[in-house]
Amino acid sequence: MQAQEKNAMSTTMTIRLEEDTKARLDALAASTNRSRSFLAAEAIREYIALNEWQIGEIQSALTEADNGDFANPAEVEALCNKWGVNAD
Repeated sequence: MQAQEKNAMSTTMTIRLEEDTKARLDALAASTNRSRSFLAAEAIREYIALNEWQIGEIQSALTEADNGDFANPAEVEALCNKWGVNAD
């Protein structure tokens, strides 16, 4: 994860958590000497980054499929052999 700039603009947001999740967040904050806010913001940044990547990859794959860009049988067999998987 990239370091957050010290002067980065921030905004306030209110969220609802299950009691158990809040208790776990409190415990994690205490054990890491971080604020709940810091940990929640970090978790949201990571979640967004992961999901942006995943959706981008899905959209790229759909574009490839729409263009008929599929692996041929020899490519599939080579990949299966590489990983020791039976393609049948």
